[in-house]
Amino acid sequence: EAFSLFDKDGDGQITTKELGTVMRSLGQNPSESELQDMINEVDADNNGTIDFPEFLTMMARKMKDTDSEEEIREAFKVFDRDNNGFISAAELRHVMTSIGEKLT
Repeated sequence: EAFSLFDKDGDGQITTKELGTVMRSLGQNPSESELQDMINEVDADNNGTIDFPEFLTMMARKMKDTDSEEEIREAFKVFDRDNNGFISAAELRHVMTSIGEKLT
């Protein structure tokens, strides 16, 4: 289903043009060379396009790159200074101002 969103003409291959269309619809604006690099990363048969097995490889890599639950919990603890499981306005203000954000 996700593959068919990318494969606009239904030929079983995702081209740089099709990849660019999807990326732009998601608010990204990759250059032609960036699109080619994205395809080259998973283009096992070096034909310049992404077929379904290559698409699965690309998606698996993206899923692996997402933060683990433990990493998210550690990041939360930075904000939750009193360890009560909540981030108060004061705790948020402290962290944001300590990283240089101006708050009103």
